[in-house]
Amino acid sequence: MTTTLIDDIGLLVTNDPLHGLLTAERSRAAVVIENGMIAWVGDAADAPAADDRIDAGGRCVIPGFVDSHSHLVFAGDRADEFEHRMTGQAYAAGGIRRTVAATRAATDVELLANAERLVAEMRAQGTTTVEIKGGYGLNVADEFRSLDVARRVTAETTFLGAHVVPPEFADDPAGYVDLVTGEMLAACAPLARWIDVFCEAGAFDEEQARVILRAGQAVGLGARIHAGQLAVSGGVRLAVEIGAASVDHCTFLTAADVDALAAGNTVATLLPGVEFSTRQPYPDARRLINAGVTVAIATDCNPGSSFTSSMPFCIAVAVRDLRMSPAEALWSATAGGAQALWRDDVGVIAAGKRADLVMLDAPSYVHLAYRPGVPLVHRVIAG
Repeated sequence: MTTTLIDDIGLLVTNDPLHGLLTAERSRAAVVIENGMIAWVGDAADAPAADDRIDAGGRCVIPGFVDSHSHLVFAGDRADEFEHRMTGQAYAAGGIRRTVAATRAATDVELLANAERLVAEMRAQGTTTVEIKGGYGLNVADEFRSLDVARRVTAETTFLGAHVVPPEFADDPAGYVDLVTGEMLAACAPLARWIDVFCEAGAFDEEQARVILRAGQAVGLGARIHAGQLAVSGGVRLAVEIGAASVDHCTFLTAADVDALAAGNTVATLLPGVEFSTRQPYPDARRLINAGVTVAIATDCNPGSSFTSSMPFCIAVAVRDLRMSPAEALWSATAGGAQALWRDDVGVIAAGKRADLVMLDAPSYVHLAYRPGVPLVHRVIAG
């Protein structure tokens, strides 16, 4: 067994709850890795001997980012929609159907190549765990192959047959719900860990979302839900009611929504790249955090409403426009994302966890927001 010592770490952010801090920081710290796992964390002066050594050169080391919401299996481009929004056109959910048409027309090889390209972009920017949804096939065959592609690049795959109602079911949304909860779910569940639904005007209402998510839970899938992106939605409280791991967007919330989230275990996943790219209002992270809600940050990387693969960018936007502190934003992009995926092996640097670490060309994680747009990731160690 080979061991590797990373030492001369100027600032180590562990997220280890044993430290009793939001981000536990050690000065001139060290980490020992063995067989892809963290074997030891502590002061460099106390580090055990190892076979190999990596000199951090006084840099800051943080946990790998955990991106708990993305849509990477797709074809086509919607840059024109972005341009229109930037010149005054309001965002609506209908553009999804454009990507569906392009995705259905693409080959498996093309879909996989695009997903691999985007995962590589994410990895270069420090993301070591990524969740990937289907949702751009919207028929049995194309949702199955979308998840088959996603499963080749991540273990965190999500069945999102209920993204929107496809054109061929425009006059029969109930029939489409039956398809999603019947033949489509039966085909896709073996390839997925999660089931998701877009609970929003123009997509699926609260009762349809409940039926779809309960069907997924009945076959062993964990629940996730898109809700509160375009308007107040009953989907937020539905997520808490059914024990969903995460409710994502949370841009528009009532006081009852916040109270429900605070009383439950569902993570509120905020997607600041969406509001940046659509000019919608930003979610109120301070309100959620002050209420005691667990908050995650993710990219929602997709071709329509948030075509960014950069967690550092999302952290910078969260600090400036969601009014999170740099420490809160970093925690939400690492440990928060892990909680949104029901994972306790990532998002933290501690003995027994996966050796997913990011070395920054900076003395502190604060630089992720302080120097927006600057490529600060010096090295990524993933498992």
